[in-house]
Amino acid sequence: MNQSIENVLKTYFHLNEFRTGQREIIDAVLQRNDVVAMLPTGAGKSLCYQLPGYLLDGPILIVSPLLSLMEDQVEQIKLRGEKRVIALNSTIPFMQRKNYLQNIREYRYIYVSPEIMQIDYVLSALKTAAISLFVVDEAHCISQWGHDFRPDYSRLGEIRRALHHPPCLAVTATATEEVLEDIQRVLQFRSESKKFVYSIDRPNIAISVEKLSSIDEKIVKLLYFVRSLKGPGIIYCSSRLWTERLAQILIDASVDHVGYYHGGMDQEQRILIQQQFIYDQLQIVCCTNAFGMGINKQNIRYVIHFHFPAQLESYMQEIGRAGRDGHPSLALTLLTEADYEVPKTLMESEFPSYEKLYRTIYFLHKNNVQSCSFEKINEQCGLSETQWRYVEYHLMSLKNRMLKPEELIATIWLEIEKRITLKQVKLREMTNWLTADSCRRQKLLAYFDEAYTGHVIVNCCDSCGIDYSTFMGALTKQEVGLEMNWEEELKAIFRMTSD
Repeated sequence: MNQSIENVLKTYFHLNEFRTGQREIIDAVLQRNDVVAMLPTGAGKSLCYQLPGYLLDGPILIVSPLLSLMEDQVEQIKLRGEKRVIALNSTIPFMQRKNYLQNIREYRYIYVSPEIMQIDYVLSALKTAAISLFVVDEAHCISQWGHDFRPDYSRLGEIRRALHHPPCLAVTATATEEVLEDIQRVLQFRSESKKFVYSIDRPNIAISVEKLSSIDEKIVKLLYFVRSLKGPGIIYCSSRLWTERLAQILIDASVDHVGYYHGGMDQEQRILIQQQFIYDQLQIVCCTNAFGMGINKQNIRYVIHFHFPAQLESYMQEIGRAGRDGHPSLALTLLTEADYEVPKTLMESEFPSYEKLYRTIYFLHKNNVQSCSFEKINEQCGLSETQWRYVEYHLMSLKNRMLKPEELIATIWLEIEKRITLKQVKLREMTNWLTADSCRRQKLLAYFDEAYTGHVIVNCCDSCGIDYSTFMGALTKQEVGLEMNWEEELKAIFRMTSD
């Protein structure tokens, strides 16, 4: 190494010091250890693999789960002046992809989707690149026990071996001990591997759950907060429809600089919303959980869950997007009794019914194929893309067992039932946390196997007490409409007159 780590930090990243955990992880990577690291959201995980790119011989290969995340990371690297970075995914035109692969050894950072590496010619090109570090971002996606299991991630250990087994760095913000062990197993870590687990606690984020009696009251309460809280902020919703509906409600109520974001939008629209939010052209984004991962924005002041997620891992990731600059920030969940049914419905939609599974297996058997295009499966069997990817993953895993259709159906259905049971357990843990009357922070830390130190945190949670004025802007009570009750406020929003 011709440069010191400190020189690289200053020269290429314009930073004078490391955050907690970064230096130890980078040292282990440079010693060519296999490393799994859990750092809280916003703690600077990307530096742990980007900095070694200037000290190792050969490209850094980064597996990223979302196209929007990949695009944002590539853009951020280019903004700091590094041009030797590319993204390989399904959105890259074939000729451009071919040009990238022909010059693959010239790049410092190669971002890839897990799906693209399963294409033979892509994997063949990567084999020639002399990869110096194999990075798995959002590594909890590997584990069957993780909250966000991705079937394509489960093959990364085999792909790593095909690339001549380069050293591996797996990073995540949320994982239990069971998930961390699963990550190391699937990625085929060597026996001398290193594990770094740092506190997930973000003391500057106050945690609050506010229970309301109806959806109308919840909408009015949301309006009160977005009018009075310091921004910018993110509002998480359960569906694409709700993101658009809430954004329109806020706009109709004269709230400025509001946008919405979900996976059903065109890629160009999604990138535009991300960039407008990053550069403060938008102050509020109503979104599904597709938004936020990897977005490098330091000054998000609040995260509101209009609908709560189905597991605590997702909750921790989503609230962790607030307050990356260390300043006081608020994580607020607005809750009604009806909300408890929302994640149950979403969870059930992830997997095919027994009838659709039966129809799919016999369709494939009749046509004598192991796999099929999603469009054909959707047309013939009615599976969503998520459902088909899950079934296809198990079909590929079982292809060497020569099972009859009825045996395939029974085996895959058993796996679906196991997966649903796991998700039901995680949902119960989430709802238990929402209904608890003790310290919310302490219960969160305990879930992630972290002992609570008992240190005093100002504005800890609603159970311990929060001074909301800390997070408010300059608006007066009259300006935010507190003199109205929620029914009057709702009528005012929709320009209705009282009876």
